[in-house]
Amino acid sequence: MPQRLNARRSLNPRQSDVNVDANADADADANNADANADANANSDANANTDANAKYRIGETLDIEIKRWAAGKEGNLRALLSTLQYVLWPGCGWQPVSLTDLITGANVKKSYRKATLCIHPDKVQQKGANLQQKYVAEKVFDLLKVLYFALE
Repeated sequence: MPQRLNARRSLNPRQSDVNVDANADADADANNADANADANANSDANANTDANAKYRIGETLDIEIKRWAAGKEGNLRALLSTLQYVLWPGCGWQPVSLTDLITGANVKKSYRKATLCIHPDKVQQKGANLQQKYVAEKVFDLLKVLYFALE
């Protein structure tokens, strides 16, 4: 830093040390502002890219989820017994037959197991990709609404 000050002094001998320090601080502030603006622009671009990707994935997966739920509206037992058809392999869901879901206690038990597999926070912790997160979120919301309507 002293060499820089000396170089600036030799260019303008009338300028005081205070002015040289102030100019150096102003240059550093301008560089920091430019770096922050670039970082904010990059984060905004990444956020837009993620939002666009989620929208494209959502369009295709919504069709699949609606196809799975078609004809089973309001029937939590039927949705739980066919949950394996909409979830991805390795999510941890063990298929349950419709005959195992006759009693309310078994429905509640299966619902709890399903929520452990597809809760959006749990899926996030497991490192799921964007498609898996989207499916888990939509299926979780659908099952949650039906479960609380059942109670």
